[in-house]
Amino acid sequence: MRLPGTVLVLVAALAACAPRARETPADARPAGLPAEGGTARARLDVSPRHGEWAMVPTGSGDSVRAWVVYPERKTRAPVVLVVHEIYGLTHWVRGVADQLAAEGFVAIAPDLLTGRGVPLDSAGEPVRDAATREVRALPAADVHRRLRAVAEWGMALPAAARRYGIVGFCWGGTVSFTHATRFPDLGASVVYYGSSPDTASLRNVRAPVLGLYGSDDARVNATVPPADSAMKALGKTYEVRMYEGAGHGFLRQQDGREGANRAASEQAWQETVRWFRRHLER
Repeated sequence: MRLPGTVLVLVAALAACAPRARETPADARPAGLPAEGGTARARLDVSPRHGEWAMVPTGSGDSVRAWVVYPERKTRAPVVLVVHEIYGLTHWVRGVADQLAAEGFVAIAPDLLTGRGVPLDSAGEPVRDAATREVRALPAADVHRRLRAVAEWGMALPAAARRYGIVGFCWGGTVSFTHATRFPDLGASVVYYGSSPDTASLRNVRAPVLGLYGSDDARVNATVPPADSAMKALGKTYEVRMYEGAGHGFLRQQDGREGANRAASEQAWQETVRWFRRHLER
């Protein structure tokens, strides 16, 4: 039936006045992977999870700023520390923490450059040259003391269980492996394209370690076989995944290397979640 012209005008006016549903940018839609480096901020802006900044005391009058994200679950959750790259605590690292919370963990990303005076750029990211310089100057003992203090703080949260794991990327990947040599009660470690520790220190490792590497990353990969041999000889758990065609930093740069980085990211993230669920959930 054909509607009179006045009715059509009224319908159009009502439609124009009606509130519109909020449109979510394509890059911000939730996914089963952490966002790429360039889209992480948009994903964070629409995350349904509760994330907040905290200042965590780490002893001797020292504190660390940390980004904390809580999962949506009925039971207490294990804690996972997320150790940033050499570029400092970026939006991308916070996005990784958000995705870990989506998988059911209390995720905490400490800013290990707290107190180092690193400036931020116009996007709120650490200025890369300054962050890189300061990260390289961090004393290892201070890094691991702070990480342990953040883990203790996290495990004392009302929503947390008394278990923690650690995951890191590049420089943070090296830190996450080394952390296992310093704290035997660590629940699990995941290393994304980080160099392996000196083999002599591996006798102290008790936590299961998962190493995730791109095949086209010779600098880091040269440290994997010695660690693998030493861990096997010591009867330790160290599982290695080498993703063909992927390069260094593949989880941040998922569109790189003609699809190889994306394929590596999808497989590595599934392995990461399974590893933490296997070794931290009880």
